[in-house]
Parts: sequence; C-alpha cells; structure tokens
Amino acid sequence: MHNDSQPSAQQHNCRACGRSFTAQGRQIWCSDACRQRGFRLRQRPPDERTLGFAVLPKTVIVYQCPECETRFIGQQRCDDCGTFCRRLGPGGHCPHCDEAVAIADLIADNLGALPSTAAVYHRDRR
Repeated sequence: MHNDSQPSAQQHNCRACGRSFTAQGRQIWCSDACRQRGFRLRQRPPDERTLGFAVLPKTVIVYQCPECETRFIGQQRCDDCGTFCRRLGPGGHCPHCDEAVAIADLIADNLGALPSTAAVYHRDRR
C-alpha cells in the first residue's frame, strides 16, 4: 500500500508569504493566517484578478442600484430605494462630470472603438 509509510518532513516555501517552513504531510501554507490569505486571494472578483490589483478597499469599488440605476462609490446600499447595489468593479469619480465611473466602463468604451483582431487579421491577409 502506498499510504503505509509516513511522509518525510520536507522544506517548503509558503505560497502566501514566501517563508520557508518544514511541511507536515501535504501542507503548503506555513500558518492558518497564510492559508486564509491564499483562499481570499483565489476568491477575488474577476476584475481585480485581470487588472492585476491587490485586494481593493470598498472605498474604490463602484456599485449600482438595480432599482434606480444610481451609482455609488464605496456604498453598497441605495439610500433612496433601500436595496443592496450590484458591484460594478473598481473605479472612481469622473474628472469632468464627477459621476461614479467603473474602470470596466472605460475599457469597454475603448475596446468598442478598436477594430477586432479577427478583422485586422483578415484585412492584412488580402
């Protein structure tokens, strides 16, 4: 049987903090705190992972009320409707109109103005 012998103690580097520790069994984290940090980093919202952000505070997250479509920065509940808002992602105030703008809105606007890679590929092959 392959599980008869005890695994030998090996030196590993913690995946969360990089600290060297002696692993017991299949241990990959040096402490419970690092295990929790690793879980939280894996469970981050997709926009934070793709944009390369660390864990963001709620004060830079844009939320939108599903009832009245009012946008808030750092506020998860609409004062007028009393409903919880939908998370749009990281963002801030527009420097021109002072409205709440999510980074995803700005990227989507710019991507719509660019030609798709398939169109460029087909145009260059002719």
